[in-house]
Amino acid sequence: MSPAGRASVRSWLIWLTAVAVYLLAVFHRTSFGVAGLQAAERFGVGSAALGVFTVLQVGVYAAMQIPTGVLVDRFGSRRVLTAAVLILGSGQLLLGLADSYALGLVARGVLGLGDALTFVSVLRLVAAHFPAHQYALIASFTSAVGYIGNLAATVPLTLLLDGPGWTVTFLAAGAVTVLYAVPVAMRVRDTPAGAPESVRESVPATELARRVRVAWRIPGTRLGFWVHFTTMFAPNVLTLLWGVPFLVQGQGFPAATASAMLTVFVFGSMAGGPLLGAVIGRRPSLRMPLVGGYLGGAALVWAVLLGWNGQVPVGVLVPAFAFLALGGPASMIGFALARDYNPLSRVGTATGVVNVGGFVATTVTALLIGVLLQATGGNFRIALLSVVGVLALGTFRMLVWWRRARACVFEAEARGEAVPVRIHRHRWDREPQEALA
Repeated sequence: MSPAGRASVRSWLIWLTAVAVYLLAVFHRTSFGVAGLQAAERFGVGSAALGVFTVLQVGVYAAMQIPTGVLVDRFGSRRVLTAAVLILGSGQLLLGLADSYALGLVARGVLGLGDALTFVSVLRLVAAHFPAHQYALIASFTSAVGYIGNLAATVPLTLLLDGPGWTVTFLAAGAVTVLYAVPVAMRVRDTPAGAPESVRESVPATELARRVRVAWRIPGTRLGFWVHFTTMFAPNVLTLLWGVPFLVQGQGFPAATASAMLTVFVFGSMAGGPLLGAVIGRRPSLRMPLVGGYLGGAALVWAVLLGWNGQVPVGVLVPAFAFLALGGPASMIGFALARDYNPLSRVGTATGVVNVGGFVATTVTALLIGVLLQATGGNFRIALLSVVGVLALGTFRMLVWWRRARACVFEAEARGEAVPVRIHRHRWDREPQEALA
């Protein structure tokens, strides 16, 4: 079948096999969230050195997104996902055996590399196996499954670390991951049943670079990049690194309470993702209004959190975190834009470009918060203003490319071409010839 028809049972089974790789990747990515105390003791380091683990892994992930997109378009999702599980498993095996800080950093870097290969590969399969109107919904399901890996890296992993211990826990996780390469290699197929496998010829490095430039020049890709940049970084920064310190050191909550409150992000994203995906799958014209509504609400949330006099009550923090959690599902709109405005042969590259956005914003913001905390003696109110600054920058650039993408749609309509979403012209819209100015 083609992506224009109905997805077959085979396509759903292929997606299930592939999305389990993403679940494993998120488990490995977030496992350090509960292993921090054991890591500090094992490697003999303090909190600042521990922060490097997160920044390193996210940095590797972000740096590998465009290369991953190119690799997926060149070799196909099956090969890249098979490599991903082998690399992830090897990294976790190395972490289980690591007894020095340097070796621990190497292990987390390897995990970041394997993690980077997963999400774009799964979305490329979704684009090939499912009709366009289902893309946003299945992408949201993919993200929601990832949060199951996040949950597995909380209480279950804590119990294992307290029981069998560091080495046994991480060696077992690594071994299971490596073994999963077998079903991935056997079950995943890059194209639906009945569709010919794509012929992939060797492409020179200069041509690969040209494809990345072409994808980047598409206003819809650039819009997707800034949507992803602006929506997902704040919940990422809180859940991966600064959420617990903010609640414990900045707000005075017990560590157990702080950890429990961060689960709001997990459940909020799991619930909000499929709901948002279903809405925009039926009404794609609502994609950008929903993004705009989320960003406006996020600005209000941060104004309340940073402007509150004294400790912010739990009754305020929980709904605030629940709303911010919707940034993860909203970021899926960026991938839908990449899917709509690029040919299937370039979707992997364009998706990789989009996926860079949120993780670049996460890395920059996490570093800025750390620098400002150091400079202000631990003043979280000032340090978290960096979140507001990055939010404002991303929103501005998103609005610029929204107008340019709309102009390209109007131009395509004028030529009689099919367009992903029909929109109505407003007085503030750019003229078509200005779209690439």
